[in-house]
Amino acid sequence: MVVAEQTNDFMIKLLYKYEIFGQEVALTTTHVAMLIITVVLVIFFIAANRAIKKALKSDTIEAPGMFLNIVELIVEKLDGMVAGGMGKNAKKFANYIGTIFIFILICNISGIFGLRAPTADYGVTLCLGLITFVMIHYNGFKKNKVGHVTALFKPIPLLFPINFIGEVATPLSLSLRLFGNVMSGTVMLGLWYGMMPLLFTIGIPVALHFYFDLFSGAIQTYVFCMLTMVYVSDKISDEE
Repeated sequence: MVVAEQTNDFMIKLLYKYEIFGQEVALTTTHVAMLIITVVLVIFFIAANRAIKKALKSDTIEAPGMFLNIVELIVEKLDGMVAGGMGKNAKKFANYIGTIFIFILICNISGIFGLRAPTADYGVTLCLGLITFVMIHYNGFKKNKVGHVTALFKPIPLLFPINFIGEVATPLSLSLRLFGNVMSGTVMLGLWYGMMPLLFTIGIPVALHFYFDLFSGAIQTYVFCMLTMVYVSDKISDEE
């Protein structure tokens, strides 16, 4: 294992370099942030699961505590969002949409807590886009069988190249939109911290973090999930 020099580039820092099977692998602040976020979410989900099971097994009727109220509120809002976007198919996809919504949102706003936002790394957003792409077409094949492929030749066969490009562009569109918006906020904040005098890096960046991390991050999370619901609904729709 070789300890590499740290390089600063909008909160991207190279921490270590490893050699695995002759290939050099880098460990950066993005990987550390992803690990921290994953651990925090796993702990939260385990605690929520135990709190719900405890409430269901209880023989006495008690008012739910603050933590359980928060969990119920999150689930209720996420279920409502998915139901509004997918209608009768919401139940099948509520878990997936809810999971990526929470994961992307925490990644987007992690800059508030001093972490490097993982979604400002295209490797992360591309994986999210590809996972969604596979899910879209898996459900399309499951519902329409061969019709999922023949639909590319409609309304006329000459449109097949355009329809095919449109399908292939889906993961790129999803991933680039999320990456571009989060990365732009990271760049703006990096420029502010790097170019402004020390006095202006205290207090004032709070407003910038609120907009770029919290507000913009929440909007982009909603957009990613809403587009996912639209794409999936389009493939499993009963309408011809």
